[in-house]
Amino acid sequence: MFVKVCGLRTPEDVSTAIDAGADAVGFVFAESVRRVDVDVARKLVAEVPAHVLTVGVFLKQPAAEARQTALDAGVGAIQLHGDYPASAFEQLRDLPLKLIRATTLREDTDVTVGAYGEDMLLLDSPVAGSGEQWDLALLGGGRPQGPWLLAGGLTADNVGTAIHAVRPWGVDVSSGVESSRGVKDAELIRKFVAAAKAA
Repeated sequence: MFVKVCGLRTPEDVSTAIDAGADAVGFVFAESVRRVDVDVARKLVAEVPAHVLTVGVFLKQPAAEARQTALDAGVGAIQLHGDYPASAFEQLRDLPLKLIRATTLREDTDVTVGAYGEDMLLLDSPVAGSGEQWDLALLGGGRPQGPWLLAGGLTADNVGTAIHAVRPWGVDVSSGVESSRGVKDAELIRKFVAAAKAA
């Protein structure tokens, strides 16, 4: 089970996630209580071992801006979150970085991994980072195939049930490992990663 811990802002948060066994760590460059600037992100990324994927998260920012920020920060992947068109991914395809398409499940959502040229698909709740869990039954028989991550309202207490329900390739967490909005809790990170891996 691939586990991504997102919205990290401090060296302590990053080292806790890595020590817990996270496969990816995310840094938010969009408007958010979890936002980090490029200089902070670059320092955090420098401490991450090569086997852990570093992800820059973008929302409502042009692909060109995401491109430059990701290169400046030194992340290994770009996550475009929200209603980005396929053309945005095409603009980034030449980069030596993984691309993640993060979106909400709607009737017209293409859940084919790679439909927009992305390497991974992430299905999130309607309000990213809100801690709201969405109705997993909406997936029905249309479960994605390949590297896709489930996100939205996951915690150490419910991630096992969610994994068994929809069998994602991986999971992503942010608010579910926080003691207060934007503030990560080391014990919650450890519990979440352990629960996800155990499932």
